[in-house]
Amino acid sequence: MKKDLLSFTDWSAKDLNALLQLAITIKNNPADYRHALAGKSIVALFEKPSLRTRVSFDIGINKLGGHLVYLDSQSNKLAGREDTKDMGNNLACWADAIVARVFAHSTLEELASAAKVPVINALCDMYHPCQAMADYLTLTERFGDLSKVKLAYIGDGNNVTHSLMIVGVTLGCEVVVITPAGYEVDPAIVKLTEQKAEQNGGKLIISNDVEAANGAHALYTDTWLSMGDDTPLETIKQAFGKYKIDEAMMQSTGAQYVMHCQPAHRDLEISGTLIDSEQSILMQQAENRMHAQNAILVHLLGGAV
Repeated sequence: MKKDLLSFTDWSAKDLNALLQLAITIKNNPADYRHALAGKSIVALFEKPSLRTRVSFDIGINKLGGHLVYLDSQSNKLAGREDTKDMGNNLACWADAIVARVFAHSTLEELASAAKVPVINALCDMYHPCQAMADYLTLTERFGDLSKVKLAYIGDGNNVTHSLMIVGVTLGCEVVVITPAGYEVDPAIVKLTEQKAEQNGGKLIISNDVEAANGAHALYTDTWLSMGDDTPLETIKQAFGKYKIDEAMMQSTGAQYVMHCQPAHRDLEISGTLIDSEQSILMQQAENRMHAQNAILVHLLGGAV
């Protein structure tokens, strides 16, 4: 039976830890996996532009011995030409998996229901599971035992935040989410995350107060102005001004590291000098996108080594 990865909402701690360990193994022993996807072709269907996601999947699949076909629905005008269900059915005739970066989670659900091959969420409006796995791979490399880690996300409650919450508490982390009033995370995701925290020993704190980040091992932020958002920049600055992560916030919270999924707007949500500092692990996160995604592909496609 084929398996999809649309989110990690239904994954157990055991399965998430196994995936994390697979990512570490593949990263540390790349030669052992150079034929893991031999003879496999993966279609990347992107409704939204990308740098890290596209390149990390393309190069990662190549390193595993597979082949990627990239379809940009904007330049190729796929969107609207035919029904999503028909697209999924057709792509599954040739491809061994579909990686989709889309606007709506419902698009992923429709693709997955139609396609007889695995569908992987490379970003949607609700979740960004590949990013979260890369982030917790990075934190594992820095700290080891995730159950002893406190991660504070500061900024807009969005798809990245949702996945960080769900994966973090399932792995036993303490996850603090700090947003301005009116920019909170989805209440249904909060409820689900609280349930998973109780089951797995993690902890979730939701706040509008930056002081809730005190004692965090790492601070995490994302862009305040999402792609396609036409909110005036001055309005965004007024709402988010005190949530900017800079050297002063690192010092006041005691955090060792700063994280950002990128693209980052220097000196807006995060100071440029902090991005370039020794406390920044942004490039480690970016590198780990490939290793985390490779683990997901090997897991879903049953790649032989």
